[in-house]
Amino acid sequence: MLILGIESSCDDTGVAFYDSGRGLLGHRVHTQSDIHADYGGVVPELASRDHVRRLLPLIRDLSQACGVGLSDLDGIAYTQGPGLAGALLVGAATAVGLSRALEIPVMGVHHLEGHLLSPLLSDPAPGFPFIALLVSGGHTQLMEVAGVGCYTLLGETVDDAAGEAFDKTAQLLGLGYPGGAALAALAQDGDPERFPLPRPMLDSPDLNFSFSGLKTAVRLLIRQRGEADRPDIAAAFQEAVAEVLAAKASRAWRETGHRRFVVAGGVGANHRLRERLSHAADREGVQVYYPPPQFCTDNGAMIALAGALRLERQKADAAATIGGSFTVRPRWPLEELR
Repeated sequence: MLILGIESSCDDTGVAFYDSGRGLLGHRVHTQSDIHADYGGVVPELASRDHVRRLLPLIRDLSQACGVGLSDLDGIAYTQGPGLAGALLVGAATAVGLSRALEIPVMGVHHLEGHLLSPLLSDPAPGFPFIALLVSGGHTQLMEVAGVGCYTLLGETVDDAAGEAFDKTAQLLGLGYPGGAALAALAQDGDPERFPLPRPMLDSPDLNFSFSGLKTAVRLLIRQRGEADRPDIAAAFQEAVAEVLAAKASRAWRETGHRRFVVAGGVGANHRLRERLSHAADREGVQVYYPPPQFCTDNGAMIALAGALRLERQKADAAATIGGSFTVRPRWPLEELR
């Protein structure tokens, strides 16, 4: 089954071809970072307009590069939610229009399900069941994944997500937007032990997270210190986040007994977080799976993969139909999936 995947939930336009037998044939991502940098965050209207400009040319470029024609497709998958309503509508309208023109099934995919399943694109790929730490820009969650569509929420952030805290702290340090990667690069030159920042909810008995207090502590620290202390502040912040995430992950696999652990989402590409998680996992006999860095951030490959798995399982289901009317779901709890 050959699937075209379309991702347009926020500020990255992603497309991919995934074949159930041959795997990922190719993918393209256009990022809008330059468009939104002057505003310090994503401007929804600008994001939607850029998706309109970029989506069809990206599909044409990928089609030529992979030697795949639209007539070869067996189905189309697109991000139905959650995300920015206007951005989602661009991808949905394109997918449903192509579905109707080609008379092939179309499937709306949950953006976070795409992230959860993205480690299946790696080699070796994890088997089910596993515990997943989902750390994308707006989400920090621990999930138990029993199979496609079988997700149990174990814990989540009660305020800011880790990715949000990274970007906001990067702005406080004058690193611009998006700032997660820039903060990690700055932290390489710093001493993580110089400034004792708080570890919110580190010792709480649950699997929830909190990062707003850490961000506030950084803001106060920056006001007290000078420009020369920025690398140490960045390193201290990164270490605090990595320590909390690793501690909660360890508690999750101890409490559930699972020996497979998956890391997904943009923050999952952070080198220090990977070091701490891998060290804890090695100590406790847990196998950790990371998606390749290019699949940590939003991309069409994860949507194509999730769509292929669902279309194969639901060939006779009404959820996989030829394009007609459609909706998007800017807010869509993952637990609603089946």
